Amino acid sequence: MGRYVLGITGASGALYSQRVCRAILAAGHECHLCCTPYGQRLLHDELGIERLDAEGLAAFACAPFATADSLEDSVAGRGTLVFHSSRDVGASIASGSFLHDGMVIVPCSSHTMNSVAMGVGDTIVTRAAAVCLKERRPLIIAHRESPLTLIDIRAMETLTLAGAIIAPCNPGLYLMPRTVEEIVDFVAGRLLDLLKIEHDIKARWASAS
Repeated sequence: MGRYVLGITGASGALYSQRVCRAILAAGHECHLCCTPYGQRLLHDELGIERLDAEGLAAFACAPFATADSLEDSVAGRGTLVFHSSRDVGASIASGSFLHDGMVIVPCSSHTMNSVAMGVGDTIVTRAAAVCLKERRPLIIAHRESPLTLIDIRAMETLTLAGAIIAPCNPGLYLMPRTVEEIVDFVAGRLLDLLKIEHDIKARWASAS
């Protein structure tokens, strides 16, 4: 079983984070969820999740979940969702001694991306991202704002040189999507591929031959 960190910020695109989370859990992995305050506002505005309590987490993930203090509640063969409060900057995911297989921030706002690039660890999301960079673990930045400023472009360059992967939430249309869910799946599938997580989401080009 793998262990992954999922960060959510205030850029529009809550469905992307929800789809990635469900796929991680469906594959039987641990998903350590953390949100900025604006990320929690996003979940409220776009998914109707009032609070990230037991009921809210269950609605978000539709899978077994645990608090950071009760990982033993995991169900064999099924993933476990662990939530870390935005106020808990001393959470396990903010420490290099906490081993995991990679982090994805989706959706990632320009504010969070620029903060990570500048080494500003003012939220649990940016602190966890900083750990990924210093420990040389996979860090996927799924930026979802447009247009870009020169500050954003230079932050992307800095993060790329530091070892992160910039993967904007840009859905491809060559698979001829017909629903919003299929568009979301394309992006989610690409992010899961970057984390090397097995999934059955239709998100890859298939040769006709």
